[in-house]
Amino acid sequence: MDFVALTRQLVDIESITGNEGPVGDFLSGQFNRLGYEAKKMRVEGERCNVYATTPQQPQPTIVFSTHMDTVPPFIRSSEDGRRVYGRGSCDAKGIIAAQIAAAETLRREGIRVGLLFLVGEERDSLGAKTANQQANGCKFLINGEPTENRVATASKGALRVELTARGRMAHSAYPELGESAIDKLLEALSGLRAMRLPEAEGIGSTTLNIGLIEGGRAPNVIADKARAQLLYRLIGPSDQLKREILQAVGDLAQVDFVLEIPFVRLRTLDGLPTMIAAFTTDIPALSNWGEPLLVGPGSIHVAHTEGEYVEKEQLHAAVDLYCSIARRLLS
Repeated sequence: MDFVALTRQLVDIESITGNEGPVGDFLSGQFNRLGYEAKKMRVEGERCNVYATTPQQPQPTIVFSTHMDTVPPFIRSSEDGRRVYGRGSCDAKGIIAAQIAAAETLRREGIRVGLLFLVGEERDSLGAKTANQQANGCKFLINGEPTENRVATASKGALRVELTARGRMAHSAYPELGESAIDKLLEALSGLRAMRLPEAEGIGSTTLNIGLIEGGRAPNVIADKARAQLLYRLIGPSDQLKREILQAVGDLAQVDFVLEIPFVRLRTLDGLPTMIAAFTTDIPALSNWGEPLLVGPGSIHVAHTEGEYVEKEQLHAAVDLYCSIARRLLS
C-alpha cells in the first residue's frame, strides 16, 4: 500500500469539524475495496464514524483508532522528498493511512484488527461519545495522535471555562454614570492569571490559555457586556481548581464550566520510548473500547499550524510500530 499517497488523498478531502461526511464516504469505499466490512455509525446529519473489521473476525481483540476531522483552515496537500504537508497531514490523516497500512500488514500474517475513525475530536469528541455506546468488546484500543512515535504515559485533561461580565452603558465622557463590564472582566482575568496552578512530578504543570476576549459596543460607550473563553490543561482532578477559579473571580463575572476532559494515565510497553501528551484525545470518551495506548507519527508542535507536515520516515516507522505493538499485546 502506498500510504504516503493515501495520506495526500485524505488531506485533499476537506473535513473541518462538522464536515466529515465526504472523508467518511471515501474511507468506507476504501475499506470495501480492501475486503473489509465497513460500518457507518451515524453521529449527526451526514457525519458518521467509520468502523471496519474483517469478515473473518468481526469482533477483533485490538482496534486502531484516530479522528478524521481537522481544524480550519483547509490546506491542500503537497510533498517533498522528506515530508507530506497540508491540513491534517499529521493530525491525523497520516495516522489514518499508517494504521490502515499496519492493519493490512497484520492481516497478511493472519492477525486481524479493527479500524475506528471518528468525527468531532477537535471540538467535543462527539464521535467518540457516540462510538462508546456501540463498543464491540475489544480488549485494546491503540489510539493515534502525533507523539513522534513515542508511547504516551499520560495525557493531560482539559477544562474550558467561560467568563461573562455585565455592566451598565453610559457615555464614555461620563464613565462614573456607567459600569464597565470590560473592566470587571480584566480584573477577573488578572486574578486568574495570578493563581498558582497545580503541578505533578513527571507530568508537569496545569496551564492556562486565555483564548478569546470580546465585549463592548463602541469606543465611546461604557461596555455593558464582556466575555472571555479560557482553557486549562489539567494534570489531575479539577475539583479544587474549580473552587479556586470561582473564588478568584468572585462577583466580577459569571463562571461557566462548559467542557471537561479528564487527565488520564496510560499503558506503555517495555523498551519503547515514551512521552507525556500535553494535549487531550478521544481516549476518555472511549472507555468501552478496551485498554488504551496512545502513539502516532508526526509532531504536535506543527499540528494546527500553516505549515503542518508529517515526516515520511515517521509514517514508515509508524506502520512497523503499530504492527509490533499489536503483536506484543496479542502475545
